Amino acid sequence: MTAQDPKAMVQKLWDFCDVLRDDGLSYGDYIEQLTYLLFLKMADKQREMLGGDRIVPVELS
Repeated sequence: MTAQDPKAMVQKLWDFCDVLRDDGLSYGDYIEQLTYLLFLKMADKQREMLGGDRIVPVELS
């Protein structure tokens, strides 16, 4: 999967939702978890592209 393949990215996200739902998480719970994962990914990409300090400390990432 590449960053240029939005359909594959969306499908992967829904696959994660299915796993979380099957594990008993409610809609609100898995949306919260996926939002947190997206925040971490965006913070990592920002640091990678722009440099500078980490937004999320190493011990929490």
